Amino acid sequence: MKQILQNLKDGHTEVAEVPVPRVGRGSLLIHSSRTLISAGTERMMVDFGKANFLDKARQQPDKVKQVFEKIRTDGLAPTLNAVMNKLDQPLAMGYCNVGTVAEIGAGVNGFAIGDRVASNGKHAEVVSVPVNLSAKVPANVSDDAAAFTVIGAIALQGVRLIQPTLGEAVVVTGMGLIGLITVQLLRAHGCRVLGIDFDSKKLAMAKQFGAEIVDLSQGQDPIAAAEAFSRGRGMDAVIVTAATKSNEPMHQAALMCRKRGRIVLVGVTGLELSRDDFFKKEITFQVSCSYGPGRYDPNYEEKGQDYPVGFVRWTEQRNLEAVLDMMSDGRLDVTSLISHRYQIEEAEKAYEVVGGSEPSLAILLEYPGASAKNENLTQRTVKFAQTTGTTGAGSAINNVGVSFIGAGNYATAVLINAFKGSGARLRSVASSAGVSGVHAGRKYGFEETTTDTDKLFTDAGTNAVVITTRHDSHAGFTLKALAGGKHVFVEKPLCLTLDELANIHTAAASGKALVMVGFNRRFSPQVQRVKQLLKAATGPKSFVMTVNAGAIPADHWTQDSEQGGGRIIGEGCHFIDLIRFLAGSPIESHTSVAMQSATGDTVTINLKFIDGSLGTVHYFANGSKAFPKERLEVFSNGAVLQLDNFRKLKGFGWKGFKKMNLWKQDKGQAACAVAFVDAVKRGGPAPIPLDEIIEIARVSIEIAKDCQ
Repeated sequence: MKQILQNLKDGHTEVAEVPVPRVGRGSLLIHSSRTLISAGTERMMVDFGKANFLDKARQQPDKVKQVFEKIRTDGLAPTLNAVMNKLDQPLAMGYCNVGTVAEIGAGVNGFAIGDRVASNGKHAEVVSVPVNLSAKVPANVSDDAAAFTVIGAIALQGVRLIQPTLGEAVVVTGMGLIGLITVQLLRAHGCRVLGIDFDSKKLAMAKQFGAEIVDLSQGQDPIAAAEAFSRGRGMDAVIVTAATKSNEPMHQAALMCRKRGRIVLVGVTGLELSRDDFFKKEITFQVSCSYGPGRYDPNYEEKGQDYPVGFVRWTEQRNLEAVLDMMSDGRLDVTSLISHRYQIEEAEKAYEVVGGSEPSLAILLEYPGASAKNENLTQRTVKFAQTTGTTGAGSAINNVGVSFIGAGNYATAVLINAFKGSGARLRSVASSAGVSGVHAGRKYGFEETTTDTDKLFTDAGTNAVVITTRHDSHAGFTLKALAGGKHVFVEKPLCLTLDELANIHTAAASGKALVMVGFNRRFSPQVQRVKQLLKAATGPKSFVMTVNAGAIPADHWTQDSEQGGGRIIGEGCHFIDLIRFLAGSPIESHTSVAMQSATGDTVTINLKFIDGSLGTVHYFANGSKAFPKERLEVFSNGAVLQLDNFRKLKGFGWKGFKKMNLWKQDKGQAACAVAFVDAVKRGGPAPIPLDEIIEIARVSIEIAKDCQ
């Protein structure tokens, strides 16, 4: 199918061939008929992409700070690679979609195949959208009008936040799409509206919708106009829908308000506020959050957990419904805002208008009718033409065919490249939405990309499956791969529960396929050197692993016990495995203590090994990012080894060894991939014994449970 993608590195917009997405649990699969290009938001993205690196940095000073912190701890090369990988990822454009329901995900009620729905779906022929971000379109509302639903909900949420009452005087600053819809919604509330902008044509439309206007291009004074409009009392409220870097709209808003007036920011402006402006009048200022309550709440949007109507009357979905109702009864006119139309194949022309100087307002994209049932709307696999330097079948017939499930940040930045360097034949890459799979496939030379994950487990060209999805899916994919006779490389963790672990152990032990977990740190050159040095040491050893993990918000998916399993299972297992590898002895017992917090991810873990060795893992989330992330200290026979962040290894009192420093950080990802691919090619043995993999998973799960 066709989908619009934008490259953040250079701002180029393309119409790409992308596999049709899977319909997830709690979601709808929608055949698009119209999408609306939001000139304000999407122009900002286009302008950001076209900006040079210096201008990009100026626009994101917080990101620049993170980059410098990473350079100090990890080095220049890994940091540059991470930044370039982030900018290289394509952005799926759009969030105003209308179409027809084609498939319904598990757990969805109230929708039927064939329903027309408005949603925040992307600019694509087919989209998968969570049910709480969708709403049915009334029969008398056209597809053209319904494409404005999400934009309308953004305007409506801004109006709700100022809590207008009948007869109040309200300013709307910025007469773009959202501003013009805001004018109509305020008029429907019985408010008197004053519209402000530099564009005379847009102001003329605002006047048609019932607003009085201030034309800044004609030198008119907004402060004086507001004073007269409010009969000398000051405006009751101001809604700022403008998109500008200037602080002036906020300054003007404060000057126009009456005492205890209200200001709501819906657009994007400079926010260097004058305290004096707000202090004297006790003005209330609030930033509107997109479509309304529920936005960016994963429980609401991803899991479909609605808010009780008795406590949250207007959620983002109910705002979508309210906008559609106003379109249905004629109180909201949006079709007059349409300035351009293009077919999806012509989308690049549409974005030339968005990023150019030609006047525009609402730009609609039209899609082929879903009733045509053409192949593009059912195709879940896209094949790539083989290019020079790829690892396709023609150039590496005898190599191990590897397919990836998941193409997220870590996979595209590190792991896929490691497997490509191992000499593996990159067969297929699967992703749920399709976009990240297309990016990874084109970048690294896969033969194809797909959203049909199950096909990989029976694909004759796939010898091994690499799983890099969210943690709750690891066990299920591992079992499916083993059932299909495929070797498995699982990016940690292996699973989240002891029951899942038992099932994997049984399946792996009874078959011939290898199971490997991405415990790459044991393969790093400096850890291998430590292992070699310890062979000459006698008696038990002591290990101290300090991990400056950094804070992750409590609502991040990795902290979710069901989806991510928590950080001890999700990442702490790395360091348990590292000490287990260096000790060379099974774990006899373990204890742990967690600092009391909302996330429970500041933990000290104590390990006792059968040979008498001791290990401690300090996994701390309460440190500074300026401090290196990982430090390992090994105490044995009166000597000490110290490894700092996989860059500097020092020996203290260690006979014949003083240091081993690297030019750049090497955590062993490449060597880990090579070891796995070689084992598959040669028929074993496994790079990490199955018993050790099971042991580390069991101990990690038990420790996480103890820390709850």
